[in-house]
Amino acid sequence: MNKITELQEKRARIWKQAKYFLDTKQKEADVLSAEDNATYEKMEQDVVNLGKEIDRLHKQAQIEVELNQPTTKALTNTPTAGELPKGQDAYAQNFWQMMRGHAVVDALKEGTDPDGGFLVPNEFENQLIQKLKEANVLRTISHVIQTNSGEHKIPVVASEGTAAWLEEEAAYTESNTQFSQVSLSAHKLGTLIKVSEELLNDSAFDLMSYLSDEFGRRLGNAEEQAFLTSTGTGQPTGILTDTNGASAGSTAAKADTLTFDDLIELFYSLRAPYRQNAVFLMNDDTVKTIRKMKDNNGQYIWQPSVQAGQPDRILNCPVYTSPFMPSMAASNKPVLFGDFNYYWIADRQGRTFKRLNELYAVTGQVGFLGSQRVDGKVILPEAIKTLAMAAK
Repeated sequence: MNKITELQEKRARIWKQAKYFLDTKQKEADVLSAEDNATYEKMEQDVVNLGKEIDRLHKQAQIEVELNQPTTKALTNTPTAGELPKGQDAYAQNFWQMMRGHAVVDALKEGTDPDGGFLVPNEFENQLIQKLKEANVLRTISHVIQTNSGEHKIPVVASEGTAAWLEEEAAYTESNTQFSQVSLSAHKLGTLIKVSEELLNDSAFDLMSYLSDEFGRRLGNAEEQAFLTSTGTGQPTGILTDTNGASAGSTAAKADTLTFDDLIELFYSLRAPYRQNAVFLMNDDTVKTIRKMKDNNGQYIWQPSVQAGQPDRILNCPVYTSPFMPSMAASNKPVLFGDFNYYWIADRQGRTFKRLNELYAVTGQVGFLGSQRVDGKVILPEAIKTLAMAAK
């Protein structure tokens, strides 16, 4: 049996046992004893831990698929006489030689950056994007585009025209559709990594994988936090802080916890066309609270995934988590619900690296600067709704 499937079935089995245990104890008393509460929380933690292991196995499988893909493309055109084809292999080989300290500047001229760095090779760019997706849940569920300029304007419908009933031979009433624009900029995000000279000189050290993992983790975490909660000063404006970001969906009855009715209100605050592809986004503590909720028929509304590659569900909609989503506190917005295809992430084409030889030479280290330009915006606010906690 597939390991992922085996763990998913085990997870579903433990969750079923946990629900039965909780139901039985709640029938005996309104409040769980300390011993029963510890038992239930142990089973719930097992479910959480199995979920993390399943996610880890999914990521390993994705990495294996990515690394097994061909790293070059076949040449389908015939080079002109006297001209050598400029394959990606030559650029990539020279790029990593340069990163290890063997300067091959001429071969990298086409990939130079105004700040003195070099565009990363395509195969590494693809690997880094994969790492960014793993580290940033927004990239997994949103619409990602590539731009060649610093600003990208997207036309959107601000108000729609309507039809009207007419008397015989009456004049038609004008009702025009109004359009507006959403502008995506290019905010710079970067980080610095130091590597010892001994590691760089060790032929067994996989520099590409190390930089991919580390840059992907750092940039992905910074992106996710900015896409959700940042102020917009020198960085993207967060979905939760943008006045034109996610629109108000519902408000919880309490300031510190949620109920099933709160989620129902949120669910139906989103128009039906958007609910077809809608997902929930919240942090782990909020998920933990929702896992104990039941519908009006006494059935738990949280549905653990039993299919490889599929997320858990609430009200039959996928659930994603982010540590950067707010907690359940007065006036916070701990839950987003909507179709995130209407949240656009714009990558300014090309990520760049720069090697710093002298700055850390006294400590026997070499620095690597990595940077990218990116922005993110909600294109249609009505497509993504917030659930806000009550004010105290």
